[in-house]
Amino acid sequence: MACNSETMHRRILQVENMIFQEELLELSTNEKLKVTFKRGYQKFWLQAEIPEKYPGLWGIVQKLLIAFPSTYFVKKSFSAVTNLLTKKRSRLNITERRDVRLFLTKLKPNIDNLLSIHQVHPSH
Repeated sequence: MACNSETMHRRILQVENMIFQEELLELSTNEKLKVTFKRGYQKFWLQAEIPEKYPGLWGIVQKLLIAFPSTYFVKKSFSAVTNLLTKKRSRLNITERRDVRLFLTKLKPNIDNLLSIHQVHPSH
């Protein structure tokens, strides 16, 4: 059985690799996107078109954008935390402060997907 699962795992990785290569090839030949890349890599990757057309690449790039933030993002984060913790906000309930990550991100949550994975608990 171990050999079968190893073989299956290798095949899955090969298919994923092919998908990434196809997406990368298509992305590299897209003239419209080449123009937007000149405005900066973050603006390029955060376009709504990228996750839709290139979901495999987007999954990888999304992690890299989070791992290596720009100085602008770091400054924006610091300012957001400072605003949340100032005296004028100290009287607010912690639940009203919201999550800083949600405040800073340009990514939109997939509410339909989140709702579909949560099971409704009927009353007893």
